Amino acid sequence: MSVLPILIAYPDKVIFKSVLAERPYPQPDISSEQWGELAPRQIRLSDLSTIRSTLDLNALLATDSTFFGDLFAHVVRWEGELYLENGLHRAVRAALQGRTSLHARILTLE
Repeated sequence: MSVLPILIAYPDKVIFKSVLAERPYPQPDISSEQWGELAPRQIRLSDLSTIRSTLDLNALLATDSTFFGDLFAHVVRWEGELYLENGLHRAVRAALQGRTSLHARILTLE
């Protein structure tokens, strides 16, 4: 039985900087309203590490995937690195559309 590595780093140009199996930072203690107060900024997908290695295709293919949630992805800045906390389906959808960036709200943790 093989064990999946915690970090997969890609040497060539791909969607994300890396794919992690878990957060390398403490879980953010922030409400949806507090996320909403952070101004969205444009971020290059290749600068992001995702903390999720699986994607729900229903979320990716849904036409109303943001109906009940934030329109922007949530990103955590930890020790100078950017981690995609929420919005994997938005990031993958952007990549499938040929875009190299997306708008996200960034929370800096110290």
